[in-house]
Amino acid sequence: MKRELQGRYVTISTVGEKAQAFVPSSLPPRPPIDWTPELRGKFDQALLALGRLDSVSILLPDTSLFLYMYVRKEAVLSSMIEGTQSSLSDLLLFELDQEPGVPLDDVREVSNYVAALDHGMRLMEEGLPLSLRLFREIHGVLLTKGRGSNQPPGEFRRSQNWIGGTRPGNAAFVPPPAQDVPECMSKLELFLHDQPKPTPVLLKAALAHVQFETIHPFLDGNGRLGRLLITLLLCEQKVLQKPMLYLSLYLKTHRQYYYELLGSVRLTGDWEAWLDFFAEAVIVTATQALETARQLLDLSNQDRNKISGLGRPAASTLQVHRALMEHPIATSGFLVEKTGITPATINKSLAHLEQLGIVRELTAQKRNRLFSYKGYIAIMNQGTEPPGRYQRRRNPLSFKPGM
Repeated sequence: MKRELQGRYVTISTVGEKAQAFVPSSLPPRPPIDWTPELRGKFDQALLALGRLDSVSILLPDTSLFLYMYVRKEAVLSSMIEGTQSSLSDLLLFELDQEPGVPLDDVREVSNYVAALDHGMRLMEEGLPLSLRLFREIHGVLLTKGRGSNQPPGEFRRSQNWIGGTRPGNAAFVPPPAQDVPECMSKLELFLHDQPKPTPVLLKAALAHVQFETIHPFLDGNGRLGRLLITLLLCEQKVLQKPMLYLSLYLKTHRQYYYELLGSVRLTGDWEAWLDFFAEAVIVTATQALETARQLLDLSNQDRNKISGLGRPAASTLQVHRALMEHPIATSGFLVEKTGITPATINKSLAHLEQLGIVRELTAQKRNRLFSYKGYIAIMNQGTEPPGRYQRRRNPLSFKPGM
């Protein structure tokens, strides 16, 4: 196995001390990737898994309903890696202007992630390629409010940052000096645009993610944006029609090994171990997403069959059920606005859904009652519940901004 540093160290002087910052070599890797039969087979499996995931739009009668919740699940998980303690239910409550059970900055950070992805997808649909401008645009939305908004949203950093430790001198990793960020990012942009030569899309996503995390071009939000980069690239290259692949749960589950692999690539050029891990992440994640879609489809069909047996109230109750599939925690007022049905009919429909065991009320009050589509929430919650809801600890390798 080759052992070669994938960049160069430069001495920096910051916060009153000297430290070694790492400037990565441009992509593609040199020497080239050693494509063993096992690694090539893993990538073939990953592409097949992505193909099956992309076909989920045929399986689901309304892909937009699935995407609405799935994107929010990813936002929760991706922000959780950065140390937030917001749950999926917290986000849904926040979007209803209800009081979430966690600090407001946590849930706002998650909400920003959803908005950032939507913004990026819309810009690409309007013709903007995956580019430095797109990164800055998405970052501007990602840090628009809440924690991190005091850092310059939408601007590459002009000061030194580091990962882990209390200062650059004892950090786990020190990214390139600020003056090297524009050139590093310009070379990454060229690689994304197939210069100096074309790169297969899944390999491009794997390599570009490491490069982005190594450059760490912003003062905050690099982890979330680096993970979004994978999904956006797959969508731009039409491997996926919709943003349906999110690796955050897999990376969260294998967080320490993920960090070790990033370090190993930089120090020894062991791209092959990273690519094996990345392909496995795609296979597992795409398979899980497909299974989640199947579970939600089965649940929806079972519940629709129950509702159809209601007789005359079935039509309005089915409309309420569909609205709850889009937003599975809702007030009666929200459902009135969403469906256009009268408050009295909404309340009757909710009573029917409660009796059928589909919905349960979360409040015990006459006004602004809150309801949960419990089966739907249970399926989407898999893997998202924070282990210690009120232990607000950031991971030891989380970013500490430089001075």
